[in-house]
Amino acid sequence: MRDSDWLMGVLEAVRDCDPPDWLVGGGVLYKLVWNRLHGYLETAHVNDVDVVFFDSEDLSPEREQTVERGLWARRPDVPWEAKNQAAVHLWYEEKFGHAVPPLRSSEEGVGANPGTATAVGIRLLADDDLYVAAPLGLDDLFEMVLRRNPRRVTPESFRKWVVKKGIRERWPKVRIIDEDANPVSA
Repeated sequence: MRDSDWLMGVLEAVRDCDPPDWLVGGGVLYKLVWNRLHGYLETAHVNDVDVVFFDSEDLSPEREQTVERGLWARRPDVPWEAKNQAAVHLWYEEKFGHAVPPLRSSEEGVGANPGTATAVGIRLLADDDLYVAAPLGLDDLFEMVLRRNPRRVTPESFRKWVVKKGIRERWPKVRIIDEDANPVSA
Protein backbone atom coordinates (compact mmCIF):
# COMPACT_ATOMS: atom_id res chain seq x y z
CA MET A 1 0.00 0.00 0.00
CA ARG A 2 2.83 2.38 0.79
CA ASP A 3 4.18 1.89 -2.75
CA SER A 4 1.13 3.70 -4.10
CA ASP A 5 1.66 7.45 -3.94
CA TRP A 6 -1.92 7.85 -5.13
CA LEU A 7 -3.34 5.75 -2.28
CA MET A 8 -1.13 7.42 0.31
CA GLY A 9 -2.43 10.80 -0.89
CA VAL A 10 -6.00 9.51 -0.57
CA LEU A 11 -5.31 8.29 2.97
CA GLU A 12 -3.73 11.63 3.92
CA ALA A 13 -6.82 13.47 2.67
CA VAL A 14 -9.15 11.29 4.74
CA ARG A 15 -6.90 11.61 7.78
CA ASP A 16 -7.03 15.41 7.39
CA CYS A 17 -10.84 15.27 7.23
CA ASP A 18 -10.87 12.71 10.10
CA PRO A 19 -14.42 11.38 10.27
CA PRO A 20 -14.91 9.15 13.34
CA ASP A 21 -13.64 5.55 13.09
CA TRP A 22 -12.85 5.93 9.39
CA LEU A 23 -11.45 3.39 6.95
CA VAL A 24 -10.79 3.46 3.23
CA GLY A 25 -11.93 0.15 1.90
CA GLY A 26 -14.06 -1.84 -0.41
CA GLY A 27 -13.30 -1.71 -4.09
CA VAL A 28 -10.34 0.60 -4.16
CA LEU A 29 -8.09 -1.76 -2.18
CA TYR A 30 -8.80 -5.00 -4.01
CA LYS A 31 -8.60 -3.15 -7.33
CA LEU A 32 -5.20 -1.62 -6.52
CA VAL A 33 -3.80 -4.99 -5.42
CA TRP A 34 -5.23 -6.98 -8.32
CA ASN A 35 -4.24 -4.28 -10.81
CA ARG A 36 -0.65 -4.55 -9.64
CA LEU A 37 -0.71 -8.35 -9.72
CA HIS A 38 -2.10 -8.22 -13.28
CA GLY A 39 0.42 -5.59 -14.43
CA TYR A 40 -2.28 -2.95 -15.01
CA LEU A 41 -2.19 0.78 -14.43
CA GLU A 42 -2.52 1.37 -10.69
CA THR A 43 -5.97 2.99 -10.74
CA ALA A 44 -7.50 0.94 -13.58
CA HIS A 45 -11.17 0.18 -12.87
CA VAL A 46 -11.20 2.42 -9.76
CA ASN A 47 -14.54 4.20 -10.05
CA ASP A 48 -14.67 5.67 -6.57
CA VAL A 49 -13.02 5.68 -3.19
CA ASP A 50 -15.18 4.30 -0.42
CA VAL A 51 -14.69 5.96 2.94
CA VAL A 52 -16.60 4.32 5.75
CA PHE A 53 -16.96 5.94 9.13
CA PHE A 54 -19.01 5.37 12.26
CA ASP A 55 -21.03 8.18 13.80
CA SER A 56 -23.92 6.87 15.89
CA GLU A 57 -24.80 10.41 16.99
CA ASP A 58 -25.88 11.53 13.50
CA LEU A 59 -27.47 8.95 11.19
CA SER A 60 -28.70 11.50 8.65
CA PRO A 61 -27.70 11.48 4.97
CA GLU A 62 -26.47 15.03 5.56
CA ARG A 63 -23.72 13.65 7.82
CA GLU A 64 -22.37 11.58 4.93
CA GLN A 65 -22.63 14.59 2.62
CA THR A 66 -20.64 16.71 5.09
CA VAL A 67 -17.84 14.15 5.13
CA GLU A 68 -17.86 13.95 1.33
CA ARG A 69 -17.70 17.76 1.00
CA GLY A 70 -14.66 17.80 3.29
CA LEU A 71 -12.98 15.10 1.21
CA TRP A 72 -13.78 16.82 -2.09
CA ALA A 73 -12.33 20.06 -0.70
CA ARG A 74 -9.03 18.28 0.02
CA ARG A 75 -8.85 16.15 -3.14
CA PRO A 76 -11.28 17.25 -5.86
CA ASP A 77 -9.62 14.79 -8.27
CA VAL A 78 -10.82 11.75 -6.29
CA PRO A 79 -14.36 10.34 -6.74
CA TRP A 80 -15.33 10.06 -3.07
CA GLU A 81 -18.19 8.10 -1.55
CA ALA A 82 -18.66 8.29 2.23
CA LYS A 83 -20.97 5.97 4.15
CA ASN A 84 -21.82 6.12 7.83
CA GLN A 85 -21.76 2.50 8.98
CA ALA A 86 -23.94 3.39 11.96
CA ALA A 87 -26.80 4.09 9.52
CA VAL A 88 -26.50 1.06 7.19
CA HIS A 89 -29.33 -0.85 8.87
CA LEU A 90 -31.71 2.01 8.02
CA TRP A 91 -31.47 1.49 4.24
CA TYR A 92 -30.09 -2.04 3.80
CA GLU A 93 -33.42 -3.88 3.57
CA GLU A 94 -34.77 -1.57 0.87
CA LYS A 95 -31.62 -1.99 -1.21
CA PHE A 96 -30.84 -5.69 -0.62
CA GLY A 97 -34.18 -7.23 0.34
CA HIS A 98 -33.53 -8.26 3.94
CA ALA A 99 -33.05 -6.46 7.22
CA VAL A 100 -29.76 -6.47 9.12
CA PRO A 101 -28.91 -5.52 12.68
CA PRO A 102 -27.07 -2.25 13.30
CA LEU A 103 -23.32 -2.38 12.85
CA ARG A 104 -21.07 -1.54 15.80
CA SER A 105 -18.03 -0.12 13.99
CA SER A 106 -16.52 0.66 10.64
CA GLU A 107 -14.45 -2.49 10.85
CA GLU A 108 -17.61 -4.56 11.27
CA GLY A 109 -19.01 -2.78 8.20
CA VAL A 110 -15.92 -3.59 6.13
CA GLY A 111 -16.21 -7.16 7.37
CA ALA A 112 -19.65 -7.40 5.72
CA ASN A 113 -18.40 -6.63 2.19
CA PRO A 114 -19.52 -9.15 -0.47
CA GLY A 115 -16.26 -11.05 -0.96
CA THR A 116 -13.55 -12.19 1.39
CA ALA A 117 -10.94 -10.29 -0.61
CA THR A 118 -13.01 -7.09 -0.40
CA ALA A 119 -13.51 -7.21 3.37
CA VAL A 120 -10.47 -5.01 3.99
CA GLY A 121 -10.09 -1.43 5.16
CA ILE A 122 -7.08 0.76 5.84
CA ARG A 123 -6.42 3.91 7.87
CA LEU A 124 -3.39 6.20 8.00
CA LEU A 125 -2.63 6.95 11.63
CA ALA A 126 -1.29 10.23 13.01
CA ASP A 127 2.25 8.77 13.20
CA ASP A 128 1.98 7.61 9.54
CA ASP A 129 1.62 3.95 10.50
CA LEU A 130 -1.04 2.03 8.63
CA TYR A 131 -3.89 0.34 10.44
CA VAL A 132 -5.28 -2.56 8.42
CA ALA A 133 -8.72 -3.94 9.25
CA ALA A 134 -9.10 -7.37 7.69
CA PRO A 135 -11.64 -9.33 9.72
CA LEU A 136 -11.54 -12.19 7.20
CA GLY A 137 -7.77 -12.01 6.69
CA LEU A 138 -5.63 -10.87 3.77
CA ASP A 139 -4.75 -14.20 2.15
CA ASP A 140 -7.58 -14.15 -0.40
CA LEU A 141 -6.76 -10.59 -1.42
CA PHE A 142 -3.09 -11.28 -2.14
CA GLU A 143 -3.64 -14.79 -3.51
CA MET A 144 -6.29 -13.42 -5.91
CA VAL A 145 -9.05 -15.64 -4.57
CA LEU A 146 -12.60 -14.37 -4.37
CA ARG A 147 -15.17 -16.22 -2.35
CA ARG A 148 -18.47 -15.17 -0.85
CA ASN A 149 -18.38 -13.52 2.53
CA PRO A 150 -20.87 -15.63 4.51
CA ARG A 151 -21.48 -12.91 7.11
CA ARG A 152 -24.17 -11.11 5.16
CA VAL A 153 -24.16 -12.02 1.48
CA THR A 154 -26.29 -14.76 -0.07
CA PRO A 155 -24.80 -16.96 -2.81
CA GLU A 156 -27.16 -15.39 -5.34
CA SER A 157 -26.21 -11.84 -4.30
CA PHE A 158 -22.52 -12.76 -4.49
CA ARG A 159 -22.88 -14.12 -8.02
CA LYS A 160 -24.74 -11.01 -9.15
CA TRP A 161 -22.07 -8.79 -7.57
CA VAL A 162 -19.24 -10.71 -9.29
CA VAL A 163 -20.93 -10.22 -12.67
CA LYS A 164 -21.80 -6.57 -11.99
CA LYS A 165 -18.18 -5.80 -11.05
CA GLY A 166 -16.82 -7.63 -14.10
CA ILE A 167 -14.34 -9.57 -11.97
CA ARG A 168 -13.67 -12.35 -14.53
CA GLU A 169 -13.23 -9.93 -17.41
CA ARG A 170 -11.12 -7.35 -15.59
CA TRP A 171 -8.91 -9.66 -13.52
CA PRO A 172 -8.73 -13.03 -15.31
CA LYS A 173 -6.13 -14.43 -12.89
CA VAL A 174 -8.57 -14.17 -9.97
CA ARG A 175 -9.95 -17.53 -8.89
CA ILE A 176 -13.63 -17.21 -8.03
CA ILE A 177 -14.84 -19.85 -5.60
CA ASP A 178 -18.55 -20.58 -5.64
CA GLU A 179 -19.35 -22.91 -2.76
CA ASP A 180 -22.43 -24.23 -4.58
CA ALA A 181 -20.23 -25.31 -7.52
CA ASN A 182 -22.42 -23.30 -9.86
CA PRO A 183 -20.49 -21.22 -12.37
CA VAL A 184 -20.62 -17.48 -11.94
CA SER A 185 -21.81 -16.46 -15.40
CA ALA A 186 -21.53 -13.16 -17.16
